[in-house]
Amino acid sequence: MPNALREKWNAGTPTINGWCSIGSSFAAEIMASQGFDSVTVDVQHGALDYGAALPMIQAIGGRRMLPMARVPWREPGIIMKMLDAGAMGIICPMINTRAEAQEFVSYMRYPPLGQRSFGPTRAAFGHPGYNVKDANQDVLALAMIETASGVANLDEIAATPGLDGLYVGPADLTLGVTNGRLAPGFDRTEDEMVEVIKRIAAAAKANGIGAVLHCGSPEYAAKAIGWGYNMVTVSGDVRLLATAAADTVSRFRQLTGTDGATGEKGAY
Repeated sequence: MPNALREKWNAGTPTINGWCSIGSSFAAEIMASQGFDSVTVDVQHGALDYGAALPMIQAIGGRRMLPMARVPWREPGIIMKMLDAGAMGIICPMINTRAEAQEFVSYMRYPPLGQRSFGPTRAAFGHPGYNVKDANQDVLALAMIETASGVANLDEIAATPGLDGLYVGPADLTLGVTNGRLAPGFDRTEDEMVEVIKRIAAAAKANGIGAVLHCGSPEYAAKAIGWGYNMVTVSGDVRLLATAAADTVSRFRQLTGTDGATGEKGAY
């Protein structure tokens, strides 16, 4: 499967990424059917492990959607295992220095470009014609910038050979940059945070790599594209499910005059 994200980024086409934190292949299949450009399985903070992640990647790929994964840490075993499962991109958290970025990239590529171990157990079936050369070229290595150290070393990280993009996690970024002064969350409007978010996009562009921002709303995501981001992640399966359910219940209560909190009119 050629990496369509890379092609779209090179063409200057804005892209949107789906996010799966629920350990369910069915939920992943639903997300992959909604028209995203890619869908990411969150192995870091998601309610899932590798046993759930593998069928989720299969479900996403089965919908001809590009599957990615966020790994728990900069650890070679899980990075290589998610690539072997068929992930076409890896998002690695807490990249703070160029040396860490180089280490991460080395786990993504087979020799001579890196130190990835060969064993594409499922990827060889998920991507017919699988071979080392194409695998090295097509997978995306995305480093998360979400700490004060990451921002301080931003230009050096962005210039790391083999790195394909910077992924901004605004919640941890806010905690790190403000030393906990501001609460974590998406869609930052504070001048100091907007400046940092824009600076990350500029660093990515200056080095010819992609920039991705995790957002809470389509409106903020559109702003991010205007700031130079190539891709945005908007919400995720957990928040989308909770929001839709809450809106449905709220609308029902409004139309029927019932109050679930007080148990009036048939609440149990």
